[in-house]
Amino acid sequence: MKLVTRFAVALAVAAAPLAIAAPAFAQALPASVGKPLQAALKAAGSGNSAAAIAQINQAKAAATTPQQKAQVARGAAYVFTRAGQYARAAAELESVGAPASQIASLYYQAGQFGKAAALCRKGGGGDCPTIIGQSLIRSGDFKGAAAYYERLSRANPGNARYLENLAAAQYKLGEKEAYLATTTKLIRIDSSPARWAALLVDMKKAKMSREAKLALFQLMQQTGNIKRADDYQEFVKLAIVAGQPGVAKQALDAGSKAGAFSAGDAQMSSLISATNARAAEAAANASKLPATPAGRFQLGNALLGQGNYTGAAQAFDAAAKGGANADQALVFKGIAQVKAGQTAAARATFNSVPATSGMKDIASLWALYASSRG
Repeated sequence: MKLVTRFAVALAVAAAPLAIAAPAFAQALPASVGKPLQAALKAAGSGNSAAAIAQINQAKAAATTPQQKAQVARGAAYVFTRAGQYARAAAELESVGAPASQIASLYYQAGQFGKAAALCRKGGGGDCPTIIGQSLIRSGDFKGAAAYYERLSRANPGNARYLENLAAAQYKLGEKEAYLATTTKLIRIDSSPARWAALLVDMKKAKMSREAKLALFQLMQQTGNIKRADDYQEFVKLAIVAGQPGVAKQALDAGSKAGAFSAGDAQMSSLISATNARAAEAAANASKLPATPAGRFQLGNALLGQGNYTGAAQAFDAAAKGGANADQALVFKGIAQVKAGQTAAARATFNSVPATSGMKDIASLWALYASSRG
């Protein structure tokens, strides 16, 4: 299974479009300069870029003194920023000695990453630390970006923004262990559903075994990241096929309580009826299962669906001592331990999944969740 994350997709893009306010002019300007300049600012503010640029060019032609030219340049920077012509806006600000961080942000948005980074290294301040790092990422220098954000993170412990960008660079480099270590720090700073969503939601698209995906959906539910009817239905179907109809029933009950399903949906009604029947059958047959690894695995599935998490953990423990489902049993044992409040034991269980197992990645994420719970 390959880890997929929103950090890697979004690359924690900094420097949102720079909001340069329309300048206020304290010094009186001659009408030949002031009138077209004010008309340019008004047109730019209303979104009429063509008229704004025409008026700013007229003001430029009329400006004669250094002071007039400076005021027109500041107005031109506003006009070009509103028009999305960031490089021209940056050049105007450069001509009047604006702060390096402000000019660099415009060059960054213009895609001139080398120039943006060079200005920031020269002047610093503002968003410059992030502009430098993101310029490295956008230029494809992921190794340089990782080293840069590593330094920033060490110098600024607990800064989530720098850690997000470090995780993005590590992911692009394929450094899975380093990436997981960084995301562990992020989760310890903030274990909110939104933070977990960044790790889990896109991971659904990754290729993995049925049991690994079921464990993923269980972690999505545990972190408050199953909200859509489609997700609930996929979760239910995975659980049924994997032999956990009781877990499927729990998911349906949670979805119904959350109002995720449309009233009168015939397909959903059929799914609910079939799931309830399978869950009841599994519960009735639990005491008849053989004391073999396969039988203990089925028993663990049944007890997990009944909410008997201590019993489920014991059954999965027996299943993990032999048989074809040993790694899967370890993961579901850990999940049962988490639900039973045994977070320290759960971490040890998840960490015991072999590194070569197809269940290792999801086990690592569950271990991360357990570590965030105490």
